[in-house]
Amino acid sequence: MLKAALNGNRTLSEHPRIPITPQQLAQDARAAVEAGADALHLHPRNAVGAESLEAKDVAQVLEAVRAACPGVPVGISSGWWILPDTEARLAAVRAWTVLPDFVSVNWHEQQSPKLAELLLERGIGVEAGLWTADEVRRFLDWPRRGEVLRLLLELPDKPIRDYKAGLREMFALLDASDLDKQVVLHGLGESAWPLLREAGRRGLSTRIGLEDTLLLPGDFAATDNAELVRVGREMLG
Repeated sequence: MLKAALNGNRTLSEHPRIPITPQQLAQDARAAVEAGADALHLHPRNAVGAESLEAKDVAQVLEAVRAACPGVPVGISSGWWILPDTEARLAAVRAWTVLPDFVSVNWHEQQSPKLAELLLERGIGVEAGLWTADEVRRFLDWPRRGEVLRLLLELPDKPIRDYKAGLREMFALLDASDLDKQVVLHGLGESAWPLLREAGRRGLSTRIGLEDTLLLPGDFAATDNAELVRVGREMLG
């Protein structure tokens, strides 16, 4: 699986083609799917362009993207920075009227198991975001680990030499566990393309898009999400 990560928390000051509105996200989603994306990850925005978990904003973007890309799984972020108050975030999820297919939950963030349990109760797939070996250990200790949809192994914007040992440890922990779940391996910035190649080498799922990098291999500026997805799909063969 190649997932397109369309916008993240980026702004138009970083790249002129960052999709913000539901219509822009729908247009970018359709182009990314046509370029080879199998699933979509996005950050809903409100009327002034700020990230949002409010029911109205989530519904508007999901409806627009699904109309443009029928049948393609669509997921959103639950990052703490979007709504730092834990109880407010849980309340926002309870209020959703249109549900995403999946939500990424960063396991290093406060009350992540509680959020994951609420999502599961609502019938929403959970992607467990694991950034370090310590987070893999914490996740594997969670009694409901077998109910998640997939695991996201997410590495920071650093050279490969800085995370290579940590990545080996993360895989060793998962290999030694009884968990058999789809793994999405991806990076940010400097690690984005090396980890996409590594995912291809290991036969794992991965993701790419303007949330993760603004550059093509060779440090050429990417035109848009579709170009990143097209190059990623070509690299994966």
